[in-house]
Amino acid sequence: MPVKIRLQRHGKKGKPFYWIVAADARAKRDGKFLEKLGIYNPNTNPATIEINVDNSVTWLNNGAQPTDTARAILSYKGVLLKHHLLGGVRKGALTEEQAEEKFNAWLAEKEKSVASKVSGLDQVKADAKAKALAAEKEVNEKRALAAAEAEVPEEIVESEIIVEEAATEVVEEAATEAPVVEAPVVEAPAAEAPVAEEPVVEAEAEEKAPEAPKEKK
Repeated sequence: MPVKIRLQRHGKKGKPFYWIVAADARAKRDGKFLEKLGIYNPNTNPATIEINVDNSVTWLNNGAQPTDTARAILSYKGVLLKHHLLGGVRKGALTEEQAEEKFNAWLAEKEKSVASKVSGLDQVKADAKAKALAAEKEVNEKRALAAAEAEVPEEIVESEIIVEEAATEVVEEAATEAPVVEAPVVEAPAAEAPVAEEPVVEAEAEEKAPEAPKEKK
């Protein structure tokens, strides 16, 4: 019976996670399986992978063939390396102690690499959080400044209105209290009648007229 080591899909739509199973190659992808070997959750960063190394090596030794995705996961967790080392032990190239020592050294190095990656991700998250807080603080400061600027003109307008009303009241009071001064009436002078000049010519004529002759007795 051909056996496949493959992924079996679980989870809800948009957020799947997988079981790593050994199943009959003729079975449906999400159907019955022979053994559950681990889990794979790609929704986390880094992805969460838990696998039973020894059982997986046993299935590989028995001829199980992993799919491409399953092979990448098995390689990441050191299953393929241990399978290779045990092959060297069977051939007499290595002792079991040497194979175990090599595998443990690889695991230690792998854990350091994963820890470094997780630390880097944590630093990135911390930086992103700090930037988000700084941006939020800047936005809040701008809002407060805008609110303050919006309040100041209202106060100025109110004070100007009050000053204008007070000035209007003062003008009205002054106009009410001030005495009314009547303008003096100036009579226009009467026109003088023109004086007729006596005719000079007639007077001169009268002076030059001869006296009438006296009658003789």
